[in-house]
Amino acid sequence: MKEKLLVALFIVCFQISFSQTIKGKVLFNNYAISNVEVVNATQKLVAKSDSNGDFSIAAKTKDILVFLSKDHELQQITISEKMSKNKVLVIELALKAEELSEVLITNTPKITLAATPEIEQIMRDEIEAGRADKSLKPPMIDDLKINKGLNLIRIGGFLAGLLKKEKGDIEKDSPQASFTTIAKNSFEQKFFTETLKLKPDQIDLFLQLCENDPKANTILQDPNELAVLEFLLLKNAEFKKL
Repeated sequence: MKEKLLVALFIVCFQISFSQTIKGKVLFNNYAISNVEVVNATQKLVAKSDSNGDFSIAAKTKDILVFLSKDHELQQITISEKMSKNKVLVIELALKAEELSEVLITNTPKITLAATPEIEQIMRDEIEAGRADKSLKPPMIDDLKINKGLNLIRIGGFLAGLLKKEKGDIEKDSPQASFTTIAKNSFEQKFFTETLKLKPDQIDLFLQLCENDPKANTILQDPNELAVLEFLLLKNAEFKKL
């Protein structure tokens, strides 16, 4: 029993001797960024930058740090010996480009506003009503007013109903993005090859394993980079055991 305790104590002391607290500051254009998630992907630790952009997290040489911000591009670094000796590690993030990956592009049916049989019937009814009113007027009298024009309210209401119906059909047919699509749009390939240590030909197989997990559907309801990252790290451990 004493030998086991000594071994456990030795392991803890060994880890402490090689791990240290890395302090840093997260910036964009020389402005501090708060609430940036700082993830030690190697040791599975998470920290967050404060209002001054400052953060501190336990790390050692060759640990991989990932910086996540909803408004900035994902940044990933590997702690080097030089970085571990610096008093303050400065991380510059880049502003995200327009999130085109969040827009679902579908084959949107073209809505033709040409005269349909229904609209033509409305117009015919209004024209006939106009002629009837005109025939009741005394001849040679022109009051210079439009006594009976097309009923634009009636036509407009019909068009509004048509547009609403078409819009509902478009939304109904819009597919939901898959977990694989979200993962690939959130992280570059080097994240899978360097951080998760996957071979390029293993990435699709790994993401298919993730999709088969019911938790992936839960993430799709409200996807965010941190939740996707934690899930990928968890599934990666399972994938390595296969």
